[in-house]
Amino acid sequence: MPAREYRGRVVTLNDEGFLVDSSQWTPDVAEAIAEEVGLPPLTDRHWQVISFCREDAAREGQPPGLRRISKMAGVTTKELYELFPKGPGKLAARVAGLPKPQGCV
Repeated sequence: MPAREYRGRVVTLNDEGFLVDSSQWTPDVAEAIAEEVGLPPLTDRHWQVISFCREDAAREGQPPGLRRISKMAGVTTKELYELFPKGPGKLAARVAGLPKPQGCV
């Protein structure tokens, strides 16, 4: 598994770029991953989704999928696609330091 340094913090990634150990995640790591994948600077709305994903994954034992995020995080599906284009469930999980959600290709 490859290691990667984000803003001075070394993390372990899987082959798809997801953190292997979510405890290695920090907000700085999230911002660096967001830059790496081409997202604009993270806004309060991005952080709302990221925080929801991390809290929900801690409760449920797995990262939330797109439908769960749009129903429970206070953002519409359309807004999720604006915030995290090209696969918002997968991209939000990656920035949040979580594994790829089940059902994401």
